[in-house]
This record gives sequence, structure tokens and C-alpha cells, in this order.
Amino acid sequence: MFEYDTPEQLRKDIRKEIWTKPTSGLLRGFIQTNVVILPSIHASDFEQFCISNHKSCPIIEILKPGNPHPSTSAQQADIRTDIPRYNIYRNGEFEKESLNVTNLWENHFVTFLLGCSFSFEYALQNAGITIKHQQLEKNVAMYVTNIQTVTCQNFSGPMVVSMRPIATSKIQETIAITTLFPNNHGAPIHVGDPSIIGINDFEHPEYGDFTEVSPGETPVFWACGVTPQVIALNAKPSLMITHTPGHMFLTDLTA
Repeated sequence: MFEYDTPEQLRKDIRKEIWTKPTSGLLRGFIQTNVVILPSIHASDFEQFCISNHKSCPIIEILKPGNPHPSTSAQQADIRTDIPRYNIYRNGEFEKESLNVTNLWENHFVTFLLGCSFSFEYALQNAGITIKHQQLEKNVAMYVTNIQTVTCQNFSGPMVVSMRPIATSKIQETIAITTLFPNNHGAPIHVGDPSIIGINDFEHPEYGDFTEVSPGETPVFWACGVTPQVIALNAKPSLMITHTPGHMFLTDLTA
């Protein structure tokens, strides 16, 4: 894995399309965010959706319409080029991935930066808790659940969760540590049997890579900022741009 000293250094390599892979484990201690870009006509409703569903969509920053440059989280960044991979949705349907979205940018786009659980992984590692998908050089596993979000206008649908196998003896410590990161999804929403939250094909996550749960480990599930990408299937905005799951925006903020 490449070694980066600062988020700005990483963002420059992303802008040059040198780094196009998932970002878990990069620049430990800095906040990573999910990204949702919408036409301004949807911005107010989506902001209310995020407020009503803070566990899944904790707001780190909302950019002004047409502005691709964060003002508080990463002043030297350009949201059109500084994410390793983007997903493009039109009318609620996934269209394609892209390495930048400069050619799609409009002066009415509003960008939402939402907290990400990658931001607390370093704290778990500092406590001696293994982040298994990093060890295996995989993307984190993400699943659509039967947990319904709070509806706001056309924005509605199920919560997406990320899963990490955690040593059973470390679960209480894991909960205590991640509770300290409420703006990065906080404590888990479920521990144990995935079928209880509607995950019936555990070995085939909807997003990311499956990580096996070994004897002595328990699957632990956190709310996930990929939730808006599922919500888009119901809301059907004419255009929505997001990060590709696992390929986050690196801010200059410390967790």
C-alpha cells in the first residue's frame, strides 16, 4: 500500500488517477466521508433526510450550490476529482462508475459530505482490535437490511450496514470505542445473527467484499453512508453522484 503523510498528498494522487482503490486504512486518524451530490431542487429534502437519519447519514459538511470546494473539511480539495471512484445514478438507476465528474458538473449541484466508519477504524486498531478486511486487503462488506429509514418526502428505503468480524471477547470494548464517534456512525446497530436484520445471503454482500467470520469472532454491523445510494432507487432524482462504496473522500479533519 502507498504511504501518505497528509490527506492533501493522497488527494493529489487521486486527482491524477494514481490511487483508485478503496481508502480503508489510509491516513489513520483523519475523517473520511461518504459523498452525495444532488441537484439543488432535492437538497432541502435530502438534508432533512440526513437529519432524521443521523445514524446512517451524519452530516460533516454541506457545500453551497455549484461549489465543488469544501470550506471547512478540506479547503484545497475539489470534490469533482478528489474521490477515487464515483457512482453515477440517473432517475434512480445506476448508470456507470467514473474516475472524475468534471464533465458532469452543474452550477446547481449541492454536495453532502457524510461521516464514515473508516474514520474510527484506527481507534479500534490502537486498542488491539483487528480490522480483518484491511489485513486481507479487501473492501469492507456492506449489506442492505430490513431496517427502514425515516422517510422525508421522496427519500425513503432500507438502511445499509457495514460489517466487520470482531473477536467475541472484544465486542464490548468495540462498542465503547465506536460510541465515541457519533459523526462517523457511532456504536453498532446490530451484533450477531445477520438474518435478524434481513441479511439472508451473508456471503454475498450487495457492496464491497465478503470477509469470513472465523471461530471466536462475531459479525458486528454499523450503519453505513451507502444508504443514500439505495434510497436513490426510490427517490429517483434526475442525477445523483456518489462515491463508489469503499472509495471515500479524505478530509483534513481529525477524528
